[in-house]
Formats: sequence, C-alpha cells, structure tokens
Amino acid sequence: MANKSHTNTHHKLIDGFQVQSAEELIDVKGPHLLGRIMTVCLVLFIIILMLPWRQTIPGRGTVTALRPQDRPQTVQNQIGGRIERWAVNEGQEVKKGDTILVISETSQSYFDPELPERLDEQLDAKKGSEEAAVQKMAATKAQMQALSNGLRYQLSAAENKVQQAENYVKIDSADLVAVKNYYETSKARLARYERGYKDGLFSLTDIETRRLKLQEDNAKVIGQQNKLSNSIQALLNARIDLDNIRAKYQESLAKAQSDMSSALSSRASVRGEIAKLRNDISNISIRRGLYVVRAPQDGFVVKTLKAGIGENIKEGESIATLQPKNPQVAAELYVDAMDVPLILDTSDVRLQFEGWPSVQFSGWPSVAVGTFAGKVWAIDRVSSNGGKYRLLIKQADPVPQNDEPWPIQLRQGSGVYGRIILRSVPLWYEIWRQLNGFPPSLEKEPKTAEADDKKK
Repeated sequence: MANKSHTNTHHKLIDGFQVQSAEELIDVKGPHLLGRIMTVCLVLFIIILMLPWRQTIPGRGTVTALRPQDRPQTVQNQIGGRIERWAVNEGQEVKKGDTILVISETSQSYFDPELPERLDEQLDAKKGSEEAAVQKMAATKAQMQALSNGLRYQLSAAENKVQQAENYVKIDSADLVAVKNYYETSKARLARYERGYKDGLFSLTDIETRRLKLQEDNAKVIGQQNKLSNSIQALLNARIDLDNIRAKYQESLAKAQSDMSSALSSRASVRGEIAKLRNDISNISIRRGLYVVRAPQDGFVVKTLKAGIGENIKEGESIATLQPKNPQVAAELYVDAMDVPLILDTSDVRLQFEGWPSVQFSGWPSVAVGTFAGKVWAIDRVSSNGGKYRLLIKQADPVPQNDEPWPIQLRQGSGVYGRIILRSVPLWYEIWRQLNGFPPSLEKEPKTAEADDKKK
C-alpha cells in the first residue's frame, strides 16, 4: 500500500510540472507573425529597389564670380612713389574714380616743380630751329633755281659758240679743198707749159710766170690749212668751255643739294627732338595725374596691402584688394575626371551653400529643401591640381517655378556643395553601380545631346 501511495504522489508532481511548463512556453502564433513581417519587409525592399533614382555627380567648391571683372582684384600703382595719404579704410565702399591713395614723387628726374614750363621753353627753341631749317631749305631752293637759270643762258651762249666754230671749220675745210684744186690746176698748167716750152710753143717768161703762180697757190694751200687748224682748235676750245660750264654747274648744284640735304636732315632731327619733348611733356602731365591712385570700378576695399605714411612703394606694386560691387556670382565646383565626359553644357545642378540650412537627397533632388537651382556654364579643358576638373555653375535663368533665386548674401570664397543631375535609373542599378565603382550612365552621347538642344 505504501508503494502505491508513493506512485500516486509521483504522478501528481509530474502533472503539476507539465501545467507549469505549458504556461511558460511561447505561444505557437509568434513564429507565424515573424514570418509575415519578414515577408512584408522583403516585398517592401523589392519595391524600394524598383523605385526611380536620379543619378548625380557630386562636387565641392567655392562661390566665385561668373565674369573675370567681378572677381576680387588688386589695385596697383603705375609709378613708384612715397605714400602721403590714405583716402579709404578697409571695408569701405568706393565708386569708380574715387581716391584710394595719394603718393609723391621719388625720382630725381621729376623733382623740379617747373619742369613742364622748362620743357615748353625747350620746345619753343626747337620750333625756332625748325623754322630756321625751313628758311635755309627755301634759300637753297632759290639758289638752285638761280643756278638753273644762269646755266641755261651760259649753255645757250656756249652752244652758239660751238656751233659757230663748227661752221668756221666747215667753211675753212671747203676753202682748203678749193685752194688745193687751184694748186693742182696750176701744177697741171705748169707741166703743159714746160712741154710746150720744149716744143717752142711758149717762152721762158711764160714758164716763169706759171712757176710763180704755182708757188702762190701752194702758199694759199698752206695758209688755208693753218686757217682750218685754227678753226678746229677754236671748236675744241668752245667745246671745252661748254664742258667747263656744265662741270661748274654740276659742282654748284651738288653743293646746293648738299646744303638742301643738310637742311632736311636738320629739320628732321629737330622734328624728332620736338616730338620727344612733346612726348616728355605729355608723359609728365600723365605722370602727375598718377600721383593719385583711384578705384578702377565700384566696389569695396577688402584689405590694404601697404601701411603707414612715408613708405616707399615700387612701380606696379599692389596696394589694396578690391571686391567689385554687385558681382554676378557663380559656383566653382570640382569633379572627378571619370565623371567629366557625362556632363553637358546644359546639365542642371542643385547647389547647397554653406550657411544656409538645407536637406538634400541625392537620388530625389525634387524633394530637397534649402537647395538652389543652377546650370553648367563652362567646363575646363584641362585638369586642375589633384586631377579634378573645374565647373562654373551659374544661376538658372529663368529660376524654376518652385525654386528661389540665389541668396543675395552670398560672398565669394564661401563653400558650396553641388550635384549635377543626370538620368533617372532604378535604385537597384544605382546600388550595383556604386558597389562596382562604375561611373553614372548617360542617355546619349554628349555631342548628340548638344546638337539636339541646339536644334530645339
């Protein structure tokens, strides 16, 4: 009986433990609920992977000016000098032509306060020298004209003498021929008389008469030959006189031409000196106007690069930094070389400026808050330091309907973060691209896209 009672007690204890274990076990519905949650999450994840994702190219940079004349510039003095007075303070607004700095002369060549008047006196003296040279040229020209007129008369007289001498030579030559003919005739007659004397036809007196006649004719021939020689000599002398007249004229003309050339050279030299003096006078006038360094355009004096009074500054040295007023701002972004071929001149950009709160979603730029619209303006043809390429982004014109214009408080040099907008792809494709390090895809080639935009 004792064993039976012990067995019953043991069974009761076992039944009590079973009830307690059943109460502590997890409800069998829990695994089914977890499976349903995981299934829903999987479906949602697949749906999310199929959502559209806007590809972008990120870039960082700074705010700058679109036009070179709107960027900060240094104001330089064109001449060296000594600082006498500053007319502006840092941060002050200036207008174009306002005085920034006043300097004084430090070059010994320009110390004389009456230097322009002295140069004017030298200029007047040189003008007098030029007038004297002009008068000398006029006198030399008149001298050459007188020489020409005198030569014409002398040449006419000398040529007449030559012509007259030539006529005398011709006459004497003809007379010599006639005398020779008479002489030959007398010789022939004498020969006939001598034969007739031998034949007894003529007397001795006739022979002697003919011999005397022959001697007279011979004397006439000799006299005519001498006369012809004198005529020829006179012709030579006349020609020599004519050549002498021409030679003397050439000598006088050469001397007059030399004087004319000297006068021309003197006038040219004086004109050169006059031009140099006028240039010096003009330079001095301009130089004295450069003692005041003026603002090249409207803007703000950012920083003065020289300090103090009495300090010497060199020619072309920078004295202050000027920020032009109302610049046309732009964003300067730097992107990787791998992404540059995908960027077009018409690509849209979303910009996030430092100092303006914003929330930007890479894949959904349309839901971004605090970002601003931009357009690609220029893409550098060569890479910058670090292998990145620079992009200039300007404000979209016109501003999209749901966007705001760029803040007017933007200052050059502040940071900016931007994303260049590309095509829309599924989210799974973007994740796969990022994991493999591939560049973003493009709908068409850049050249084709540019041509289509131009046609539109």
